[in-house]
Amino acid sequence: MAQMLASVSALLISVALLILGHGLQSTLLPLAASNADFSDLQIGAISSAYFIGLVLGCLGAPLVIMRAGHIRAYAAVVSLMSAAAILHPIAVDPVAWFAIRIISGFCLAGFYMIVESWLNESATNENRGTIMSTYVVILFAAMMVGQVSISGMDITSFIPFAIASVTVSLAVIPVALTSANQPAPITLVRFRPIKLYRNSPAALVGALLIGVANGAIWSLSPLYGSQIGFSTNESAVYAAAVIAGGMLSQWPVGRLSDRMDRRLVLLMLGVATSVVATGVAVLAPQDFQTATALAMLIGICSQPGYAIAVSHAFDYADSEDFVETSSGLLLAFGLGSVAGPISASILMNQTGPSGLYVLVAVVNVVMVVFILTRLFARSAIDPEEKFDFEYAATAQVGTVMSPEPLDVDAPNVIPPEEFPAYDDEIYNAETDTITEEVVAYEDLEDAAAEEEPGKTEDAPSSDKG
Repeated sequence: MAQMLASVSALLISVALLILGHGLQSTLLPLAASNADFSDLQIGAISSAYFIGLVLGCLGAPLVIMRAGHIRAYAAVVSLMSAAAILHPIAVDPVAWFAIRIISGFCLAGFYMIVESWLNESATNENRGTIMSTYVVILFAAMMVGQVSISGMDITSFIPFAIASVTVSLAVIPVALTSANQPAPITLVRFRPIKLYRNSPAALVGALLIGVANGAIWSLSPLYGSQIGFSTNESAVYAAAVIAGGMLSQWPVGRLSDRMDRRLVLLMLGVATSVVATGVAVLAPQDFQTATALAMLIGICSQPGYAIAVSHAFDYADSEDFVETSSGLLLAFGLGSVAGPISASILMNQTGPSGLYVLVAVVNVVMVVFILTRLFARSAIDPEEKFDFEYAATAQVGTVMSPEPLDVDAPNVIPPEEFPAYDDEIYNAETDTITEEVVAYEDLEDAAAEEEPGKTEDAPSSDKG
């Protein structure tokens, strides 16, 4: 396994570095915004802006990659994301931060697409699951480390923003120096909600509602911790606890869904999340250990939901529709995530910090009610026809990972050799292009050969005059 992962080590190191910086920013920004006297509504809008950028990136980043090529696009999006990070303390203004977060979300979507297509290229059918699952684990682990790394930093200073920017910048180096092959084909995202709904209503509506709840939790957990009296360090740990809970539960919950109707699993997760969220909203625990334990419990209950929804959709999709299915569900999740933070911030402004968990509880109750209606409307699929839960293919990251190798002949897949960028000679070491300089040089060689018959092309003159 070590030898297998060594071939993609540069990419995995790059992921760890960039997500480390991103995780630091995700905790830093709501706390710094609150310290700068931004209103709850403004903080919610800034948090939603990131998901707006992520959705735009899912739609637009493939076009950037097609125009510039994977390597140039990679350097561009990472550099732009680093520049965006350092702009926050320079332009301390809600409108400016809103625009900056859109840019960051767009860049991160492009980063995910490039790295994941590169990993897919390096994987075989036998080890794809191992490589991609390792990638997802590293991604979430780096996010948690980034979140807690704010401990000991002064959020009123320039330093944490500079560290985030530098960490993101360093992510360019491993890929710039790698000798790995060019990435595999990328996909053009097609979002056909009517087809997705007909295929699996529970999956589409579930992904949308889970996006609302999880987007709010991811973005505003640090702010919630700060508003109930936690220090900066404690707020960072509180936010990381949610991600930690999701990492612990995603695999076992996924495997459980292989053995029963996935809608029942979504139903149980929705009920559990709404109960825990209601308890947090009503009890409003102030003790750090108790509150953090409940945050981890919220993560255990809420975070696996998206993966189960995607797996349920795969159960009813043909293999050639996997990419479109996961693309559409990811966009639905992203759209929900846009609405989540701003909706939660409005409730927090009206009812206090507990408004975050009021939203989470209400959204999950709505999901439970909808899934109940679907249980009576459609019978469960035959277990033998189900798609086995795939951790990597169902992870709620920035782009789409198909559980099957991409078909370069599919209409929504574009092989790299067809990108306009790949007409550039930098991607074609062996070229038949004959330039004027080559013709002139060959004419000189012919003239020299006529003057010195003993010289041949295999033994050119070394006379330096």
